[in-house]
Amino acid sequence: MLSNIVNAGFHRICVLTQYKSHSLDRHLATSWQVSSLLGDFVASVPAQQRLGPRWYTGSADAILQSLNLVYDAAPEYILVFGADHVYRMDPEQMLEAHIVSGAGVTVAGIRVPRAEASAFGVMETGADGVQISRFLEKPDNPPAIPGSPDEAFASMGNYIFTTEVLINALLEDAHDENSIHDMGTNIIPNLTKAGQAAVYDFGTNEVPGATPRDRGYWRDVGTIESYYEAHMDLVSVHPVFNLYNQKWPILTSLPPLAPAKFVNGGSAGESVVGAGTVISGARVEGSVIAHGVRIDDGAMVTNSVVMPGVHIGRGAVVSNAILDKNASVPEGALLGVDLDADRSRYTVTDAGIVVLGKGVRAL
Repeated sequence: MLSNIVNAGFHRICVLTQYKSHSLDRHLATSWQVSSLLGDFVASVPAQQRLGPRWYTGSADAILQSLNLVYDAAPEYILVFGADHVYRMDPEQMLEAHIVSGAGVTVAGIRVPRAEASAFGVMETGADGVQISRFLEKPDNPPAIPGSPDEAFASMGNYIFTTEVLINALLEDAHDENSIHDMGTNIIPNLTKAGQAAVYDFGTNEVPGATPRDRGYWRDVGTIESYYEAHMDLVSVHPVFNLYNQKWPILTSLPPLAPAKFVNGGSAGESVVGAGTVISGARVEGSVIAHGVRIDDGAMVTNSVVMPGVHIGRGAVVSNAILDKNASVPEGALLGVDLDADRSRYTVTDAGIVVLGKGVRAL
């Protein structure tokens, strides 16, 4: 999300955080340094409790409690983008469409098959395909896109507001006792009823360097399954999501580590392996291995996501798993081999993904 915004030339960014945000705060502080000389910033903003002793009650309330930032900066337009999606997008093109439409808010919409659209917030538009006439949360019968009867517009959770419209909508929502103070549930439907909402077709967005295979990629990573699947999208020979697009790079900062090392016949196929990782006499297949991981002789890792600092011992087998930061798998342990046994010890999703928590040692 941040890479898309910065690549598009927007360099005054506030990240609203709340619970257990230390690692994110540290990442932002150490990795996202933009030019303060030009007044640019990427700032982590925890709940300020400016409106009383309470945390954020919803995404709309988070912005309401942070309106002092809006008043100080006095922008004409505000981008409100969620942080739990993976995609490439040029937000500047969306801003241009917002200005042309004259709408109070523009919602990024992705075309999805109508048969699958019931899982999303869906937008019905008028004949022009732009003005939103209804915003429906997970409808049983999703409305079709004009001219495309088998598709529906699903909300991507990305919005561009004209500032005055956003402020007025937040203040009105704050006084609604029946509201849960959520952007998608309350603010956007209210502006839709007022005739002030437009949709931006994500399919028209042109990102420099995009390939036909990864053009239009978008995935919500709000569940363990979708988080896992997003990682699996990275490892094919021609990945669905391309990490190697240098015309629209994914910006970040990594520790000063040596390159990944493969010794004693260790190998990795159709995998992504981070710096500082040592694979010794082990085999890795179809996996995402972060930086600073150790995988010892005889171990086998397949179709898994392994986070920084993990140690996988000799002869261990890890399959269809997510291993969180600094977890460890001792010599000879098995994960993802016997799901019934795993369910008695670990978190196992309905799709059969085994999750080993942060700092946890497998049994």
